[in-house]
Amino acid sequence: MNVRDPFGLHRKSALSILKTTASRAAVDFTERAVEASFNAIERSKQAVDDFDMSFSVPKNVPSFSNPQRLVEDHAWGSTAVARGGKASKNAGILGGVQDRVGGLFDDKNTLPMYKDKPYAYPASQRARPIWRRKRAIGFALLLLLLLYYFGAFGRHRDAIATSVPMWAWLTASSESGKTADWLKRREHVVEAFTLSWDSYERYAWGFDEYHPVSKKGEQMAPQGMGWIIVDALDTMMLMNLTSRVHHAREWISNTLSYEQDQDVSTFETTIRMLGGLLSAHYLSNEFPDLAPLAEDDPGAPGEDLYLEKAKDLGDRLVSAFDSPSGVPYASVNLGKYEGIPAHDEGGASSTAETTTLQLEFKYLAKLTGEKYFWDKAEKVMEVVDNNGVEDGLVPIYIYATEGHFRGNNIRLGSRGDSYYEYLIKQYLQTNKQEPVYLEMWDESLRGVRKHLVTYTEPSGFTIIGERPDGLKGSLSPKMDHLVCFMPGTIALAATGGLTEAEAKKLPTWTKKNEADMDLARELMQTCWGMYKWMATGLAAEITYFHIANPPLPEGAPHHPPAEFDADPEAEWRKDYSVHAMDTHNLQRPETVESLFYMWRITGDVKYREWGWEMFKSFMNHTAVPEGGGFSSLSNANKVPPVMRDNMESFWLAETLKYFYLLFSPNDLLPLDKIVINTEAHAFPRFDMGQLFSTGWKRKPRDADGKIIK
Repeated sequence: MNVRDPFGLHRKSALSILKTTASRAAVDFTERAVEASFNAIERSKQAVDDFDMSFSVPKNVPSFSNPQRLVEDHAWGSTAVARGGKASKNAGILGGVQDRVGGLFDDKNTLPMYKDKPYAYPASQRARPIWRRKRAIGFALLLLLLLYYFGAFGRHRDAIATSVPMWAWLTASSESGKTADWLKRREHVVEAFTLSWDSYERYAWGFDEYHPVSKKGEQMAPQGMGWIIVDALDTMMLMNLTSRVHHAREWISNTLSYEQDQDVSTFETTIRMLGGLLSAHYLSNEFPDLAPLAEDDPGAPGEDLYLEKAKDLGDRLVSAFDSPSGVPYASVNLGKYEGIPAHDEGGASSTAETTTLQLEFKYLAKLTGEKYFWDKAEKVMEVVDNNGVEDGLVPIYIYATEGHFRGNNIRLGSRGDSYYEYLIKQYLQTNKQEPVYLEMWDESLRGVRKHLVTYTEPSGFTIIGERPDGLKGSLSPKMDHLVCFMPGTIALAATGGLTEAEAKKLPTWTKKNEADMDLARELMQTCWGMYKWMATGLAAEITYFHIANPPLPEGAPHHPPAEFDADPEAEWRKDYSVHAMDTHNLQRPETVESLFYMWRITGDVKYREWGWEMFKSFMNHTAVPEGGGFSSLSNANKVPPVMRDNMESFWLAETLKYFYLLFSPNDLLPLDKIVINTEAHAFPRFDMGQLFSTGWKRKPRDADGKIIK
């Protein structure tokens, strides 16, 4: 996975950014002006009385027998609708303001402020003489000017979460370990998903972004890309949410179109949209009893809807590979079928982005029989490998024009991570018929041990650091949360998706596999510590560690504590450090992803228990009042936390999906039968057959992995 910038918004020109910033600042100022004006009116007791707010009935009427009912009761019970229109004291910075704006500035014959949520207008206000309105407005504007003069609008203020448990089960004592009711816990994950989805459906249906605090959506493309709908589709299928799948499928069939003059990220669009469509096709055919729809039945007119959409999108995205080297450009214009170089980093593409497209395009090739999808994706791996890097560790940028790396920065966090993930997954996807990718994975993991693994002080936790100046430079004790995909991936590689107990019985099991499982366990503990260290129990985006100088080599004696002492002054806390700028939590999935793999492979119930504790922290600290769903956090190291007012699509596509799978029986998506892409979309393993083959071979190398010339 990688830095999430789906449409290259951070790569736009300075003028474009300036225009966007200016317009957003103007809107922000206007909103805050309205807010301040009417807060003043309220304080001076000149505000109009609250009136009932009419609200359209949501598409999904709650079932009184469904366990989701508890969530919906609370969400609806906390809204102004359920309280006769009285605004909640926790309704947020704009709570109650819209009612007053409608009454003060509109008359009976004009459209309400938000036409999808019409407001009533008090008769007394319509009869009020105009001079009284002017006096109220004048007073408010005077106060507004005073507030502005004293800096009241000097900076953006994120919403503060209440951190009051919304569900009784969060505070109730429960059994742990093998005696816990994991299916019941899984139902709570479904509740969280349906609350998130229904909120999006109610307030932002069809939009690519959803802001749950302000309850509004935004588009990333003129007609929308289905960013949330397509990404979350296979999660709903697994959860058997038939009516919601039907609504999503209906939108995809009738509204979704990729015929748009829009530049998009090649990587993000491939893993989320192409991956989501391919996974939906796989699940609807392989597991027809999950969220069954007649439209998907064999012979039905819409039987291949998801595959047809995937083929159309794939034909557009594959244009990004039309570079001189075969390495894909960072972006592609969907309507023009045209690849576009990155606007920063000298036009270089992210290494992880260029090498995290292969699972998707190879599966699309297998389904359609179109070999060019396979050949284009595979060519990238040959070009990357022909650079002959030391010990299998690749710099994080590569030129699409030349196929050579840019710079020496080596890390397993952003822009580097999923290159390594897709090495082992490509090997597994084709039923271990392409040993070149296993060889590349083994070489890279040896390099990680040699150059990036060290241990913290004083407790001895295992970390994977960074080499920003190359392998000859110093080790930075920094770990992005993204790096926490590694424990699960290492375990998957060691066993091939079998349980550890099964894999140990095979003649292919070696001491190396044993050592790899030990490393996976140690890294998993470190990643869990990132959560335990934070005030909310939710990890920061980036964590730093205290290490020896020089850093201890991999294999040095280290004895981390078995448990994380809850004492705020506990010794283990000295090993971790989070900078003020890195305290945000984006609802990322990497740690629960690894917990899922570690539980399935080792059978150690502690990984399930850690996941349950993590899930409860998300419920406690990211739930949005007024039925908004869940939001990422600007600061996860304070209680109550500060919300970012954004729900990432991977909250639905990955994070909640992995929680659901973690608490599910092991026969749901068995790991020895599938591969899961970096956006948690499941594909089947398959044989290459007559049409496909590995079309390249590695050049001879020395002991360090450098090409022998």
